[in-house]
Amino acid sequence: MSLLFKKNKQTEAQIDEFLDLVIKGGLIFKQAVRYYLQGRIEEFEGHLKELSDTEEKGDELRRQIETKLYLRTLIPESRGDVLGLLESSDKVLNQTTETLMQLSVECPVIPEDLHPLFIDISDYAVSAEEGMVKAIRAYFRDLAAVRDHVNKVLFYRKEANKSAEKFKRAVFSRDLRHSHKIHLRYFAYHVELIAEEAEDVCDRLSIATIKRYI
Repeated sequence: MSLLFKKNKQTEAQIDEFLDLVIKGGLIFKQAVRYYLQGRIEEFEGHLKELSDTEEKGDELRRQIETKLYLRTLIPESRGDVLGLLESSDKVLNQTTETLMQLSVECPVIPEDLHPLFIDISDYAVSAEEGMVKAIRAYFRDLAAVRDHVNKVLFYRKEANKSAEKFKRAVFSRDLRHSHKIHLRYFAYHVELIAEEAEDVCDRLSIATIKRYI
């Protein structure tokens, strides 16, 4: 991260720590979805608690970083872009946590033969989240690599959309109560939304990268 934080290693370390939490959140979510589908509810709830704690740590760390960027006038020419990237990345982590929380609260009954498709949506969404973090790290360390990571995020977002569409079509083609179909569509959409949020971060990141070149 030396390109922007040559004189402040503590801020650099905190941003790295924050991004580590975003990655951790995605991995916890990914495993928790598998536990839910396997009916291992105690382990699922344990992962939900861990994800909630991770989100809280991320929120607190983001606020600390933002305070330093404002009060110490660090990287004034790029401060707004860095703050925007932190806030939008935090929204991705929040979306991940909120989706898992709603699984715990609403307990949707997902037909067993549709489990692989639901896992696909989750895996692609988390891959998009991980690619987003790699793109942000590249913004600080290697601008030339940002585009490659952003393109991977776009790929995983599209795959998440495709899997979500397959899931929804399969659900609505079945002889289920309409309320049940809507319930399942809701959860596919919200898992898919994690990838959409990651793409939004990368859109912001692409603009910030162009500004660094000017």
